[in-house]
Amino acid sequence: MERVLRRCRIQNQLIRECLAECLGVFVLILFGCGSAAQVTTSEERSGQYLSINLGFALGVTFGVFVSRGVSGAHLNPAVSLSLCVLGRHPWMKLPFYVFFQLLGAFLAAATVGLQYYDAIRSYAGGQLTVTGPRATAGIFSTYPADYLSLWGGVVDQVIGTAALLLCLLALGDQRNGSIPDGLQPVLVGSLVLVIGVSMGSNCGYALNPARDLGPRLFTYIAGWGVDVFKAGGGWWWVPIVGPCAGALLGTLIYQLMVEVHHPPLPSECQASCEEASESKMELEAEPHLKSQC
Repeated sequence: MERVLRRCRIQNQLIRECLAECLGVFVLILFGCGSAAQVTTSEERSGQYLSINLGFALGVTFGVFVSRGVSGAHLNPAVSLSLCVLGRHPWMKLPFYVFFQLLGAFLAAATVGLQYYDAIRSYAGGQLTVTGPRATAGIFSTYPADYLSLWGGVVDQVIGTAALLLCLLALGDQRNGSIPDGLQPVLVGSLVLVIGVSMGSNCGYALNPARDLGPRLFTYIAGWGVDVFKAGGGWWWVPIVGPCAGALLGTLIYQLMVEVHHPPLPSECQASCEEASESKMELEAEPHLKSQC
């Protein structure tokens, strides 16, 4: 077995990172959508809304544990985008990360759909519907409450994802407080939990374009049809645009209000002094060079 596994080893770093992202998102959606399937098909006899919150929170926690040592555990295109804007992740890798995050979400949704196939059919009376009292598409993707407008949904997703990125950056900011490495995934999961219990009623707190679009594509293919893109007044684009805008907003807020104000490190001071010294030497040498000319 060891010999076979050694032959499967991939040397390319980018491919390894993409596979880790795919598996991390798979774990996230497997537990998150799995908990939604259990609550829905059991008609809340085997869990309530809090069960779904816990399922996604723990799914994020273990997804981070699965992938953090290889890819950094972005698990979210909006997170990857923000890190690229900050210069902490190469732009060249962004489309590959996004594709494999979507792939992981799609495969996880397909796994949940297979596992709960009979339960979904029984609950819905053999019909796969997107809206109505026996709708099951909401197991996999988010849909707005009846009272929520499209722009209200955009605001909801911008605020929720801004809160997510703001707190994620704080957790990763070693100059704002040191957190034990093994505790960080648990705190990330706790962050998702508190967003769910405080901001989830409007439209299900997607916060993650891959988390919503990957399963939505699965439901489109698996029998729910084009209604998954028409429901909610064409809701499908909101969990894509809103989280990306919110992630950038949360990143900007944390940078402007906290991170940019950290005192410079000794190494940064030394580099600044060296640059100043070099500039001074150039200015002093300039008149001498002109006189020689």
